[in-house]
Amino acid sequence: MVARYLDVHPVNPQPRLIGQVVTSLTDGGVIAYPTESGYALGCTMANAAGRERLAGIRALRKGHLYALMCADFTQLGPLVTMPNRYFRAVKAAEPGRFTFVLKGSREVPRRLLDEKRKTVGIRLSSDPVVHAILAGLGEPMLTTSLILPGEDLPLTDGWQVQEQLGHLVDVVIDTGECGHEPTTVIDLTGDEPEILRRGAGDPARFEDE
Repeated sequence: MVARYLDVHPVNPQPRLIGQVVTSLTDGGVIAYPTESGYALGCTMANAAGRERLAGIRALRKGHLYALMCADFTQLGPLVTMPNRYFRAVKAAEPGRFTFVLKGSREVPRRLLDEKRKTVGIRLSSDPVVHAILAGLGEPMLTTSLILPGEDLPLTDGWQVQEQLGHLVDVVIDTGECGHEPTTVIDLTGDEPEILRRGAGDPARFEDE
């Protein structure tokens, strides 16, 4: 079976095509989709088999910290507990350029949390296509950057994704030019922010906390 390849408008995504993506996700599918920081893989939070497929594609080790892609703070809020001193900095952070590590709430399935620390990665996206998918889904999406084994950067071209992974995912979304710089990863679970990876987002506001 070859993945469905969808040519989606990057600013005004076609509702019919977004509907096909959402249907695939709710039916247990795995999608490859473009973000501000390169392609990512996604499935629903409840899809345990989908998470295993994500791990298999990326050859991830047990204990890998997955992220939840959220459209906004309305979706993010119930999933995490966040110290008040960090709330304003996170809200002011430019969407799409950061992944935040936060304490997960009871709303997050236990298998998605770090086994020892009970943390989860959170991403906020400013991408219209990602927003449309999340709006149709009605909840955040389990996600991980599409960085293939042995590579340092995520894939950025839809046709390349289709050629290499079309037999491993159910839908590939192409919106044209895609970002390539990974997110800046910041751990906000301690007394001080910890920069785990420097990338697209400027961490200066967190270093001043």
